[in-house]
Amino acid sequence: MNQGTTIFTQLLDHLPKDEFRRCVERYDGSYKVQQFSCWNQFLAMAFAQLTYRESLRDIEACLNAQPLKLYNMGFRNRVTRSTLSYANNTRDWRIYRDFAQELIHIAHDLYHDEPFGVELSNTVYAFDSTTIDLCLSLFPWATFRKQKAAVKLHTLLNLRGNIPSFLSVTQGNVHDVKLLDELLIEPGSVYVLDKAYIDFARLHLFTQSLAYFVTRAKSNLRFSRLYSHPVDKSCGTRCDQTIRLSGFYSVQQYPNTLRRIKHYDADSQRSFVFLTNNFLLPSLTIAQLYKCRWQIELFFKWIKQHLRIKAFYGTSDNAVRTQIWIAVSMYVLVAILKKRLNLEYTPYTILQILSVSLFEKVPIIQALTSSDHTFDDNLVDNQLNLFNL
Repeated sequence: MNQGTTIFTQLLDHLPKDEFRRCVERYDGSYKVQQFSCWNQFLAMAFAQLTYRESLRDIEACLNAQPLKLYNMGFRNRVTRSTLSYANNTRDWRIYRDFAQELIHIAHDLYHDEPFGVELSNTVYAFDSTTIDLCLSLFPWATFRKQKAAVKLHTLLNLRGNIPSFLSVTQGNVHDVKLLDELLIEPGSVYVLDKAYIDFARLHLFTQSLAYFVTRAKSNLRFSRLYSHPVDKSCGTRCDQTIRLSGFYSVQQYPNTLRRIKHYDADSQRSFVFLTNNFLLPSLTIAQLYKCRWQIELFFKWIKQHLRIKAFYGTSDNAVRTQIWIAVSMYVLVAILKKRLNLEYTPYTILQILSVSLFEKVPIIQALTSSDHTFDDNLVDNQLNLFNL
């Protein structure tokens, strides 16, 4: 029986603290800091994420309600809302971005063999964005529309384990396709994109980098058919063609050939047209890969429902980015914990248990396995089929 270490402390033992110190040193995060360090700020914000705190006053009250346990949890001073607010507004948010990336690297190593529904040896990514609405009068820097503010969370999700590989927070008026310029394209990997990312000059970079993309074609696509390949219509494939773009600008931006696949979905009774630069995979596998893109929609839904990224503890750009990156760190930390402890529960169930037991002094594995929890992952039973979107 663990007599002296809280579950919160045991959870933090899975964090690479040396890497955190390097991130702080990289951006001089300890400059003129006397008491409330970047680590204390991270602990307070992590506690807020795990226990669903509503405000800085809420964080202050809950942490200071257990003064005898704060020191063992890593806090060296009393937490006040003014100090935490100042830290969120002034400490460089890139500290927490770089630390989240370190956790992502750890999670990728743990989940590199995780299945995702398609028998494929390649690494498969889904790239998309979600909009987080904000109040224009409180967040005037987050330009989006004339009477509305927002930020966008652009995410490249590794479908093996649903671990984000790349994230970027931008103002709401930044077009999704511009974020393709920030990706480090991995040769041999497959990138699944929706129609918002069709920019043939940028898509040609995937081909030049020896990577593959799968996307849906727009209805006004201009092309000429070069070859038609045999298809098995019983699987839903209606045509499998090798094409060349014929638009004046598009043919200059993408001079190579493309593969055009028309697939019929019997459930929705609709046809869908896919474009890809992969000429090796079966046409049905291409359709299945695009269907797996739905995982990134579930990822956005999950973090919005179970982490604090829709309401913020501060109104500055720095405070918003800091909170989002620490929320991402907590998501990845739960994924790491699930894998290292070989837990069968969903991340939602793990979060629910942690939220009511962080101050308990029992082994964390006992808290997560001692009873028969029956939480679901808060998913709607009548979930729409991907091809209904």
